[in-house]
Amino acid sequence: MKRARWAKIAVAGGLCLGMAACSAPPGQPAAGAPPPEDGGWTRTPAILAIRPTSGGLIVSGQAEPGGRVVLRHTSGAAYAAAADPAGGFEIRIATAAPALLLRPEIQVGEDAAESPDRLLILDGGRGPVAVLGVGRPAERLDAAPALGAVDSDGRSTLISGRTTGSQPVTVAAGDAPARVRPGPGGRWSLLTTAAPGQTIRVDGQEFVWPGPAGSAPTDLQVERLPDGWRVAWIGPGGARQWTWLPVAS
Repeated sequence: MKRARWAKIAVAGGLCLGMAACSAPPGQPAAGAPPPEDGGWTRTPAILAIRPTSGGLIVSGQAEPGGRVVLRHTSGAAYAAAADPAGGFEIRIATAAPALLLRPEIQVGEDAAESPDRLLILDGGRGPVAVLGVGRPAERLDAAPALGAVDSDGRSTLISGRTTGSQPVTVAAGDAPARVRPGPGGRWSLLTTAAPGQTIRVDGQEFVWPGPAGSAPTDLQVERLPDGWRVAWIGPGGARQWTWLPVAS
């Protein structure tokens, strides 16, 4: 049996304000976690891109060099590939499933480490594709509009997106307009007081956030709404989350 050890969590630009079960900062263990047995850290897979291919999709990213990267479904199905000496990996997924929520994992020798993130693939890759995390903004991997995602745990609301260049993004969502400076890769995020049904404006473009679903999720639930996809999902430790992924009109 593989021996699990504490992982260095690969997250980029995460916010951890008011959201339940926040992820640890990069390179640090979760709060209250015991130290690793050997003093080292295993880098869990970072999903960076996805692209269509004949008969399916190819997921690529970075992980521990030489490790075996696994994308695991709750049903037990798994897709796997070995990371190269530089840590790069590509995993082929042959699927047309309406919705997949996959848990990244790295296996190095007898050690195994699970990522707190989840890879969401909708409509066989024709719909939105995003890396979801508890306590931090969803990261869209597909061609998203100015507003990439709205994340909520039922108490706090986090909006996010991606822009080109380094100029600040003007955002208004239940508060006075704010100028948000993008981080690495053009990604930006903002904790807001936006309520369900309110209009969120990003650089002049308007989006009406439908809010969380009426009931708390017990498993993955996906709804196709007129202006996007609403996803209810369960994160690590049973954290209940809702993510709305707008689509371009």
